[in-house]
Amino acid sequence: MRIALACDHGGFRLKEVIKSYLEELGIEYIDYGTFSEESVDYPDFAYKAAKGIVNGEADRGIFICGTGIGISIAANKVKGIRAALCYNVYAAEMSRHHNDANVLCLGGRVIGEELAKRIVKAWLETPFDGGRHERRIKKISEIEKNECGG
Repeated sequence: MRIALACDHGGFRLKEVIKSYLEELGIEYIDYGTFSEESVDYPDFAYKAAKGIVNGEADRGIFICGTGIGISIAANKVKGIRAALCYNVYAAEMSRHHNDANVLCLGGRVIGEELAKRIVKAWLETPFDGGRHERRIKKISEIEKNECGG
C-alpha cells in the first residue's frame, strides 16, 4: 500500500509525525507537501494528492490541515475521492467499513499525536465491508457522474 500525504501549514507538524509512523509500520508514502509551517493554501495540496490517488500513484491518502475540515472539503471535490474527517478511532473504522474512504483527514490543531496514530492505524487496517455498502458507494459515484459531467 502506498499513501499520499498532504497538508497545509496547520497540519505540517502532524504530517511529519504520521510520516515517521508510516515508516515504523513499513508503509510507503508520497509526500505532496507542504514542506514547512509557512502559510499556504490547503486546496492546492489536497488537489495534488487527490489526483495522485485517482491517477494510481497512491492507493489512499492522509490529508491534514488545522481542523481537517477545509482539506476534506477540497479533497471531496475530486471525482473518485471519498475523504473522511475523523477525530476518533470509531469514525475511522466506520469510514472504511461502510464508506470505503480512500482519504483520511485529520486536524493537526485539534487532536494529539498519539490519538492521530491510533486513528491512522485503525483506518489503515480496517477493510471495506462491501455488501449493502457497495450499493451506496455506487450511488455516490452516480452523483459524481451526474454533477461532474461524466
